[in-house]
Amino acid sequence: MLWAGLVLFYGIVKGFRDVVKKKALNKNSVVEVLFVYTFLAFIFCLPEAPAAFSGLPTKYYFLIAIKSFVIFVAWIMSFMALDKIPISVYGILDLSRIIFSTGFGIIVLKEKATVYTTIGLILVLSGLLFLRLYPTIRMRTGKGNQAFRSEKIPPKYVWMVLGSCILNAISGCLDKIYMRDINSSQLQFWYMLYLVLFYGILFVADRVKLSLSVWKNGWIWLLSFMFFIADKALFIANSVTDSKIIIMTLLKQSSCIISIICGKFIFKEKNIGYKIFCALIILAGIMVSVTGR
Repeated sequence: MLWAGLVLFYGIVKGFRDVVKKKALNKNSVVEVLFVYTFLAFIFCLPEAPAAFSGLPTKYYFLIAIKSFVIFVAWIMSFMALDKIPISVYGILDLSRIIFSTGFGIIVLKEKATVYTTIGLILVLSGLLFLRLYPTIRMRTGKGNQAFRSEKIPPKYVWMVLGSCILNAISGCLDKIYMRDINSSQLQFWYMLYLVLFYGILFVADRVKLSLSVWKNGWIWLLSFMFFIADKALFIANSVTDSKIIIMTLLKQSSCIISIICGKFIFKEKNIGYKIFCALIILAGIMVSVTGR
């Protein structure tokens, strides 16, 4: 299952990518990072231009623009939230996309969940539920209230992450549909070009001044390269006929484990032990769904 390995690679890189996003946002504004990030990622796509222009059905110039706009909005919400909340909490909330992606896979793509994928889904959702219940458990037992208060986040950022999850799930569903007719080079090139245009319009509309420091921000350069290689792996996986959105969604959750570990060792965040316990439940769900396929 080469496609499963590619999606796992995507999930791992995504986890580290969230760390790099957090670092990049420490030095520059959300709009600055988004514009330069997408611009540099598009530069990495330029060698694929000949393949991107060759044989692309006319309707896909419009359809890919729709996907790009979906991600354009999703990234604004996710970057604004990530800039304000702990990365381990962000990684936990980001797991909500599994519910939406699985729903789209079953309803839109008519995929069928096997016994193993169902068990895996239950385990992953259980890990997510335990993470959500943790504040309530701590308050009822009277343990560690002060420690958890430090991670209390405004509801608007929770809604931003959830909104981003829904839009990312829609984008993943569109990828699977589009890849029936086009190749990964065509999708990635035009998708990135449209993103640059959308963020460029936002940049001008908000009258943001592009500081010199943003070009010297090495985290943005690293972020762009990581995005390019991770999305390339994901698009290739989507082009495989046998690949399933349900299993792909579960594999992507490996990013949460990376976010939690990095939250502990890089950002010195609290309550990591319980989060790792929940992450292991999620990992068990991923393993069951893939090995039992």
